[in-house]
Amino acid sequence: MDKVLNQKRATAYLYPSIDPFDQRMLDVGDGHRIYVEQCGNPNGIPVVILHGGPGGGCSPAMRRYFDPDIYRVVLFDQRGCGRSRPHASVQDNTTWHLVADIEQIRETLGINRWIVFGGSWGATLALIYGQSHPSRTAAFVLRGVFLMTKPELDWFYGGGAGRFWPDLWERFTKLIPQDEQDDLIAAYHRRLFSGDITQETRYARAWAAWENALAAMNSDGVTGESPADYARAFARLENHYFQNAGFLGPDRQILDCMDRIKGIPAVIVQGRYDMICPPLSAHTLAATWPAAKLHMIGRAGHALSEPGISAELVRTMDRLGRDRRKIGF
Repeated sequence: MDKVLNQKRATAYLYPSIDPFDQRMLDVGDGHRIYVEQCGNPNGIPVVILHGGPGGGCSPAMRRYFDPDIYRVVLFDQRGCGRSRPHASVQDNTTWHLVADIEQIRETLGINRWIVFGGSWGATLALIYGQSHPSRTAAFVLRGVFLMTKPELDWFYGGGAGRFWPDLWERFTKLIPQDEQDDLIAAYHRRLFSGDITQETRYARAWAAWENALAAMNSDGVTGESPADYARAFARLENHYFQNAGFLGPDRQILDCMDRIKGIPAVIVQGRYDMICPPLSAHTLAATWPAAKLHMIGRAGHALSEPGISAELVRTMDRLGRDRRKIGF
């Protein structure tokens, strides 16, 4: 029976799809308008969802981790991606712009404090937001931790993951001349921002395919071709952020600032076989965070949709809903 229940949770059948009760385009300045959506209970516990990428955008499936009777769920597409406009734009698009956007959303919606829920790049942004605004952060729920450090980027774009997927790594690297392969992020950057839309789309699809193929543990490496608009926004934004080291200062900025959030409760859900964001980052983060609990999920990779990861995230949100007083609600 437990196995059946967990499978239902994992495949998002526990809660029905939640229709938004509020959708809007929010002008955040600098020529950017971002898509913001609310669903669930308007009087429920507020939770903001930070999607991955950068550049991935939010999706209706992200609503299904939250009991609609308990949570007021806020989703938004970060600058330049999804339904936000201008599309695929990196102008005035940095980590610090996104942190300011999150605060503007909170203030616009009249929310005092909220749970911050994010995976992959969304976990990175969640940590930076929380460290910038700890009084507004009631708790963290993080998945697939990425700390925006050079070793993590070197792992995925310097050949580490390629040792496990040599065929796909060859496909990703062969588009770049040999004399540029010592820095694939920079090499792709030149092509993703060439001004030639055909070339940009070609390299954007290659960039997206490398990541998408490694997201799930049961992947056979075969992925469909991403739609041109999605791939171009995803690849340009992600590459822009990685080219600029996330617009952070020291390489370990997030870990160096953990004292700012050390007392805020957190749950970290990490796939044991995550090829994109290896478990070392989650383990290191949890070791520096007294209020955090790490759940290492066996037989799981990186994707939010991994059954074990989905099941644990639903259990976590159910538990926080029952123990709301512990997080100040």
